[in-house]
Amino acid sequence: MSLHTNSATHAATTLEAFDEEWLEWHAAHERNRAHPHGFLAVTHLHGLSSEATRLEGAPGTWSADDDVVRVVLEPGESLLQDGVELNSDAGKSLELGPIEERGGINLVSGDTVIEVAKRGGEYIVRPRNPENQLLKQYQGTPAYTPNAAFAVAGRFVPFETPRATTVGAAVEGIQHVYEAPGEIRFKLAGKELALTAFNGYAPGSLSVLFTDQTSGKTTYAANRSLSVVPAADGTVQLDFNRAVNLPCAYTDLATCPLPPAENRLPVAIEAGEKIPYERQDQK
Repeated sequence: MSLHTNSATHAATTLEAFDEEWLEWHAAHERNRAHPHGFLAVTHLHGLSSEATRLEGAPGTWSADDDVVRVVLEPGESLLQDGVELNSDAGKSLELGPIEERGGINLVSGDTVIEVAKRGGEYIVRPRNPENQLLKQYQGTPAYTPNAAFAVAGRFVPFETPRATTVGAAVEGIQHVYEAPGEIRFKLAGKELALTAFNGYAPGSLSVLFTDQTSGKTTYAANRSLSVVPAADGTVQLDFNRAVNLPCAYTDLATCPLPPAENRLPVAIEAGEKIPYERQDQK
């Protein structure tokens, strides 16, 4: 067998492994997204104020002030936190919080999980029920066929000091403030590009929100997200095949952040997740 044949065989094997790894990752991501109490199960989005109000999809009367959420349950109404029944004294005000920004707690009422969270400095309540039609009718998310050309090397360049970066949200009236520790520089389609990165959920990880020239055409218009983990020397692998939609791509009951202006890429990233089937009539 010639050296050329060996090289071609190795390249084909590498690409096959690349595709298989992507398929496994995509399948796992889809299973997580279709969780019975995931964001596809959200039935309502309620903002809390100091005025006590009954909320559709959740038991009790709710209010928020002084950075504390207050709930009053009537006899027969139930809320559990970590398996513990909260309604030990009907009519008594239960106090929850304070909750940190972008944090939340989950309460349980029958088959419904009641998410209590803080977004943009405001307290919100989102009931999540596995019978929600968006979840029951979910048919998966379309995506580009994996393409190794969109998995590129980059470098994380930290800022001298982390920058507080304010971005808009999918819901009008909310703003998110993220700490940006630096930017990721890379080359794609012959262009030198950079993305402002935010701290990710997992320790040592970074999250980038971006749009590109496919946004609003084949991919969701508002945003997509990519998680990366820099090596000790700052090198990163940007695999745009793993660019994913945020919850707002599927439901109007999400408060997802929008990318900072500098993360609107002037290239078409024909990789990763496309516009969900549920939104394809809204291009």
